[in-house]
Amino acid sequence: MKALIFNNEEGLILKNDYLKPIPQKDEALIKVSLAGICNTDAEIVKGYMGYNGILGHEFVGIVEDVNSDDKSLVGKRVVAEISYGCNDPECPWCAIKNYRHCPNRHTIGIWKKDGCFAEYITLPTNILFEVPENVSDEQAVFVEPLAAACEITEQLHIDPSQKVAVLGDGKLGLTIALTLNAQNLDVTLIGKHENKLDIAKNQGVKVKLLENAEISNNYDVVVEATGSVSGFETSLNLVKPRGVLVLKSTIATGKELNLAPIVINEITVLGSRCGQFGPALRLLKNQRIDFSSFISNIYSIDDAEKAFNANKDKDTIKVLLKF
Repeated sequence: MKALIFNNEEGLILKNDYLKPIPQKDEALIKVSLAGICNTDAEIVKGYMGYNGILGHEFVGIVEDVNSDDKSLVGKRVVAEISYGCNDPECPWCAIKNYRHCPNRHTIGIWKKDGCFAEYITLPTNILFEVPENVSDEQAVFVEPLAAACEITEQLHIDPSQKVAVLGDGKLGLTIALTLNAQNLDVTLIGKHENKLDIAKNQGVKVKLLENAEISNNYDVVVEATGSVSGFETSLNLVKPRGVLVLKSTIATGKELNLAPIVINEITVLGSRCGQFGPALRLLKNQRIDFSSFISNIYSIDDAEKAFNANKDKDTIKVLLKF
């Protein structure tokens, strides 16, 4: 099969003769239809996580076979959570289906498991979710980042009277702002790019250009989605004393950070990562969010190198790979 792989020796390369996977017990064989390039994929190419193998973790596809007596998923269009656990009865994380914290987890295209930038992928059936009929592939491919945005309100109760700011107008920040708005919260998206802010504005989100925003401690909850040191520092200046700062992006830096405001203003810092797919699929099924304007371009898997280069463009929001 065709597969886009990364390894330290060859870099990023498209192989036409990669061995097609065989589903093990209780696994499904899925033919990938559409996949999305995430910034994590770009970071892996730079050496993040030390991963070597097929890239990709955002996809929608059709189940062709299941290695179990239950064949009900065959022919179904599905998406998949990006992590699966050991399923040991003694594992407290797998017992509550919170596979992303299982110490023996596999993470698609990131850790110990080949990803979805290939014609086929095999995955355990317990992390597959059927896509509703009224949700297109172009919408379904966004379920993973949408689920990550939904995770915020799973972790944190936000009162309808509270003011929320999302800092960062990349695909992560846009997704979070749209999600919180769809949950009827008072949210403002703050960013640097008018064209990106307009995407949120057109779906009813309040927006502000960073250069025009009042940087004062007047938000109850601030979601940091820039992945930058300056964004982190600005977030601390936006959140109220005794407010909550949600860190939704990883910030790896050698630069010194001034963490004094966290102590002085008694700010609660909440790390937030992946989320459950059920709520995300319901938002899409009920047409509460539309990702059409996120799609900057769709490339064939044969043009994967062009797709990765396009993903680097600052005006690009989301690049998809079609199989």
